[in-house]
Amino acid sequence: MKKAILMLLLAGCFSALFAQQHKTENVIIVTIDGLRWQEVFRGADSALINSKETNEKEEVQKNFWTPNTDERRKMLMPFFWSTLVQQGQLYGNRDKGSKDEVANPYHFSYPGYNEIMTGFADPGMNTNDAIYNPNMNVLEFLNKQKGFENKVAAFASWERFTQILSPKRAGILVNAGFMPLNVAGMNDRLKHLNELQQEAPRYISDSTRIDFLTFEFAKNYMKQYKPRALYLSFDEPDDMAHAGNYKFYLDRIHQEDGFIKQIWDYIQTDQAYKNKTTLIVTCDHGRGDVPITKWRDHGKETSHSEQTWFAVLGPDTPASGEMKSTAITYHKQLAQTIAQLLGFDFKAAAGHEVGDAIGSVIGK
Repeated sequence: MKKAILMLLLAGCFSALFAQQHKTENVIIVTIDGLRWQEVFRGADSALINSKETNEKEEVQKNFWTPNTDERRKMLMPFFWSTLVQQGQLYGNRDKGSKDEVANPYHFSYPGYNEIMTGFADPGMNTNDAIYNPNMNVLEFLNKQKGFENKVAAFASWERFTQILSPKRAGILVNAGFMPLNVAGMNDRLKHLNELQQEAPRYISDSTRIDFLTFEFAKNYMKQYKPRALYLSFDEPDDMAHAGNYKFYLDRIHQEDGFIKQIWDYIQTDQAYKNKTTLIVTCDHGRGDVPITKWRDHGKETSHSEQTWFAVLGPDTPASGEMKSTAITYHKQLAQTIAQLLGFDFKAAAGHEVGDAIGSVIGK
């Protein structure tokens, strides 16, 4: 009897200690489709700026070029290279020995997003077609946890997320493409965004929304409904790269960095989020680099398009800046990492293979 009581007391002390050390109560996940690690860590590429395919070279050079790499990458992504590098962790700078990769062999979008969200490089997820994903994803898992019910949402520019995240089965809000947002009690701003997106230009495709609208929906939803797990998926850098438009590719990267800054700045002003929210930013795949024309492409036939990156900023993640470890991290590890930051074990509940959490992110 005394032994049992002692064990209960010890268990209570351990739980109290864990609660004291564990600070993350919310998570914001952002993906930027097709953003190469080369631009993240090196800034704009002079060979691509001076390529015959690049228009308005003088403007591109004015906005994004300087010979100094540290200054150049900050010109492109000022939030990353001020706040994030000082207060968080950045993985994937191969120039400094940090290697981050997708584990799936396909190196394009659906398999990449499946890997991030399910922790599973499923060989069955090998298409960008509109097939429903049978794998449990970490957002679906979180929505089942106490305190997270109906506090999980995803906003995506690419319409395919209505299949990738299987919202009907998962029971989570997924607003993707040009879907109208339909949530009880929406404020006037969200209602106006529904109207605005019907008039917005559809220069990517008839079904893929521009990133500005995706951001505005997510930001305003966050302000009104205070989700505890929020996912934003941006798309335009990948589209600009496929089109070979390096100027617009850089412009969109700079734009997304600004969107992320706005989200983080808001987090610092709201008591529901301040000092208890972790931000994770990554991409779905890399791109080619040699020969130089291959920067447009990715996929298993394009060398180096498995090479990726990710960034983390939050109260449980040590401020280590640019990571230099030679151990490879994989995107299949992100789902369990997200769950553990919130105090849960996704791996035990997923029903399929899940990569281990990244210890350096969760402070271990």
